[in-house]
Amino acid sequence: MKQITKFSEQTLIPEDLLADRIKNVPRSFIREILKVAISPDIISFAGGLPNRELFPADALKECAIKVFEKNGTDALQYSNSEGYLPLREYISQYYAGKHNIRVVPENILITCGSQQGLDLLGKVLINENDEVIIEEPGYLGAIQALSVYGSKFMPVRLNHRGMDIQELDRKLHTVNKIKMMYVVPEFQNPSGISYSPETRTAIIDLMRSIPAYIVEDNPYIDLRFQGKGSGSFYHRAPGKTILLGSFSKTIVPGFRIGWVVATDKLMEKLIVAKQATDLHTNIFSQMILFEYLSHCDHEKHIGKIIEAYGQQCRIMVRAIQEFFPSEVMITQPLGGMFLWATLPDHLSSMELFRRTINKKVAFVPGNPFYTDNKKYYPTFRLNFSCSGGSDIQEGIARIGSSLKELIMEV
Repeated sequence: MKQITKFSEQTLIPEDLLADRIKNVPRSFIREILKVAISPDIISFAGGLPNRELFPADALKECAIKVFEKNGTDALQYSNSEGYLPLREYISQYYAGKHNIRVVPENILITCGSQQGLDLLGKVLINENDEVIIEEPGYLGAIQALSVYGSKFMPVRLNHRGMDIQELDRKLHTVNKIKMMYVVPEFQNPSGISYSPETRTAIIDLMRSIPAYIVEDNPYIDLRFQGKGSGSFYHRAPGKTILLGSFSKTIVPGFRIGWVVATDKLMEKLIVAKQATDLHTNIFSQMILFEYLSHCDHEKHIGKIIEAYGQQCRIMVRAIQEFFPSEVMITQPLGGMFLWATLPDHLSSMELFRRTINKKVAFVPGNPFYTDNKKYYPTFRLNFSCSGGSDIQEGIARIGSSLKELIMEV
């Protein structure tokens, strides 16, 4: 009888089996930090997490029961790839009523979080070495998602008004195969800044003759606790603008429900990519979410989030002013979940992180938000949405103590 040789992973060389596209894509730096930061004795400003104390858990529980009562086993069946039509109709009405944007449900695709929207756009638009204009510092999730498809990133520095227009102009004169520009114009992750009306108009003027899309990702747009918005890129160039949105920051992240808004022809290809990826987004969660949005006071709920985050941000800013050395500069966000700190150029935020984690405080060093793989950056991100006032005070005081030690030693 012929002997069967057992398969052993040791007989294979992993690099020989891996696709080229995945070999140089790093693990999420933040996810690795969170492994350390989940310890109960750590004060964490690291995660981009909404505050779980504000999740409408009881209301969602009641909505889940109603979904079963209304839909029975249909709520557990396969569904269409585009997404639950009543939910897409709600999103269409949301854009019209709250942001003065006319979008029909047929141009809305429900995704597994806006992160999947980025992945689908990469599949549909990006060939290896195609160029992508991205903010610097930029959203780590976009950098990771688009890196899988071999994007060549063209970073443009941010200032307090958005992208540096002069640098963008220079970069656009050097591009060869640009496919998209990715921006988070409201309370940007990681910096917390918002684009001014003048910057948005200038970007459209520069991009108007470029055959590329502007991908506008706005997961935090409804979390404004100060000032007024400046309007969407979609208002200025609807045919060139792709919108990404999410319910993760305003309801619950665990449902993983986001969406993409795109033109007819692009939507056709996005649906094909969606079908090839996962057939459709969780229909049961979509139904629960729509039940909640239809029968609960969602605006009142968002008001509670805005009040809480605004207070937590103010506490953090005051604590920084009290405990950080004057050489450290911070952004002043008008909403969202983050602020950005800049150290003197000769200091490393990675070294600061190593010191503060020993004092049981976590934040995210600037490194993963850049695309040029420089070893040290004098910047870091602080999240204020997940910590109470006393923890914010204590955590910022510990970081301030480490900062003073670092400045004295360097």
